[in-house]
Amino acid sequence: MSRPNLRSSLHALRLSLCWLALLGCCSLAWAAQVVGTIVQLSGPLMAKKADGSARILSLRSEVEGGDTLITQKNTYAMVKFIDNSEITLKPDTTFKVESFAYAADHPEGDQAAFSLVKGGLRSVTGLLGKRNKEKFSMKTPSATIGIRGTTFTAEWVAPDAEALAAYNMASTAALDPLAAPVQPLLLAQAGGSSNPTPLNGAGLAPGLYVHVLDGMIHLSNQGGNLNFQAGQFGYTPSRMQPPVILPVNPGIQFTPPPAFSPVAPASGSTLSGQNNAVDCIVR
Repeated sequence: MSRPNLRSSLHALRLSLCWLALLGCCSLAWAAQVVGTIVQLSGPLMAKKADGSARILSLRSEVEGGDTLITQKNTYAMVKFIDNSEITLKPDTTFKVESFAYAADHPEGDQAAFSLVKGGLRSVTGLLGKRNKEKFSMKTPSATIGIRGTTFTAEWVAPDAEALAAYNMASTAALDPLAAPVQPLLLAQAGGSSNPTPLNGAGLAPGLYVHVLDGMIHLSNQGGNLNFQAGQFGYTPSRMQPPVILPVNPGIQFTPPPAFSPVAPASGSTLSGQNNAVDCIVR
């Protein structure tokens, strides 16, 4: 090989190695993007990654952007995020941190996007939600939740196979302009009896239920949108049905252990990002 060709090959090799090193650094930086910490836990809790790997979390375990948190049958888990917001998960809940970004000196970069896939939770607004309310969103199978500075609970009740068939029949009838009106809480049953048959063990029709404890939230889907204020309960059975205000609590419960009361943030404090617990990696 001639000397010029050898030099060109070495130069190309150096560029390739530099590029691979840069990609590796970027990957490590992304993997280390800690967004919160487990501060309360009453049972088994798992975090799943996009690559299929999973780890068992314990107290003081770190939560990273992109993590899907899964609680077991008797598990309550509280996550404290880097802006001092808190989300407490109920048992049998699947919850994904789609993205989360907060820096005290850079409000333009704020971002908090979550998905409630299954189960229920309580959310307490932190610094991000107080200064950039429009940057917070929580997707559910029925609607997207936006905040106006608030504390709220949300629960997604999934139908079983038979209930889903009845729900689809009732939903179709509700969308038919010639059909008789169907009450929102009865949409998941075929018929229209004044004494509906419960569609799951909790006795609740499938759909999204919310309860605002403080402030205000905004529910939106393809059927419409509606604001809910402190003390109000809300419901929407599907993305095609508009949210409605319920006159009373339909039966949703949120009863974590007493130690799970919302933790008041220390003035000006943020999470250190240090993890004193050892996580178990599952692949």
